[in-house]
This record gives sequence, structure tokens and C-alpha cells, in this order.
Amino acid sequence: MPMNIVFDFGAVVFSWRPDDIVRGIFPQRAATAQDAHTLAGQIFHHEDWQNFDRGTIEQAALIERTAQRLHLPHAAMHSLVQSIPQHLTPIPGTVELLTRLRDRRDQQGDIRLYFLSNMPAPYARILEQRHHFLQWFDGGMFSADVKTVKPQPEIFRMLESRYALLPARTVFIDDLPANVAAARSHGWHAIHFESATQLEPLLATHITSQ
Repeated sequence: MPMNIVFDFGAVVFSWRPDDIVRGIFPQRAATAQDAHTLAGQIFHHEDWQNFDRGTIEQAALIERTAQRLHLPHAAMHSLVQSIPQHLTPIPGTVELLTRLRDRRDQQGDIRLYFLSNMPAPYARILEQRHHFLQWFDGGMFSADVKTVKPQPEIFRMLESRYALLPARTVFIDDLPANVAAARSHGWHAIHFESATQLEPLLATHITSQ
């Protein structure tokens, strides 16, 4: 029976550097590294952005609420939200690893590839259009399409049910410890992603030990 490998997208498959994004849009409010980190947290870790990920708030409302809450220029906040897809660039090392995993799947049939990503619908559609390698996945789920987000247990149950995944034969990869912990609580194996170089031998251990 194949091993199911489930990838997060942001900061695992695609580059995600929120501090750099806010520094480029709001140079005065993000003049230092700490200022940039604080502002990025206020924008991306707020309930409004989580609801954008969840698909329960429209982009225009997100921009308006965030600009008002943080006293940011509306036009600049609009620019930030619109610019996100251009920052979501493939991480070469992970794509190279995915290439090897795709080839192994096609040749040996002992693995399947899936994704589980917190992603607003507008960005998800752009990624699907821009990146052919997403077709390598056997399936996957964007949070906005199912109206729930990691680390909520519902989204893990949904992916598991949709693709008939067996928890004991499922490995989840994410850069956020809370999401890794949630996957383990659900009975999946899980790896905290730091780099493709760090990931590959850990993943190989899971595949060969099952």
C-alpha cells in the first residue's frame, strides 16, 4: 500500500517571507528587522487574514479592515495584498525533491503526493495557473476552498476522507510546529520542515520503514 506524502505550500514548496514583503511596502513602518517582524505579525497573524485564508472574507474587506486597524494607507495595503502571488516563488530544492518523488511514484508506485495549504482562493487560482508542477500531485486541498484552516482538525479529516488516506501511512510536512502537532494528534506522521536538504533523509526514513 502506498505511503501518502502531504506537503504544505507556503515556506515549504513556495517561498514565504512576510517580513520582507511588509518592508518593501511599508519602509517607514518597517524600518528595522524587529519593526518589520512586528508589522508582519499584525497583518498576517490576525483573525482577518485567517478568515481570508478560510475563504470567509473577501479581499476588499480584508484590505479595508487591515488598513483601518493598523492605520496603514489603503492604497499601500491594497498593493501588499495584490503583490503576494509574485512573492510565492517555487523553492528550487523542494521542487527538485518533488521531481524525484514524482519519478519514484511513476516508476515504483509506492508513494502518493498530496498538498494541504492555508491559501486564499485568489492566490490558489494563480498558483494553479502559473505552476505546471502542481499537476504532479495526486490531489490536495486549499483552505479557502473548504472553509477551514490548519491547524483545525476538520481540514485534516477532510483531506483524509476525500482521498481515503490511512493515517498510519500518511506523512505530513509543514514549517509551522502547530500544524505539525495537529497532524500528529490526528494520527499522521509529521515532519517539521526546515529545508529540502533536511527533509529528504527524514522522509526517506518514513517511506522505507513502513
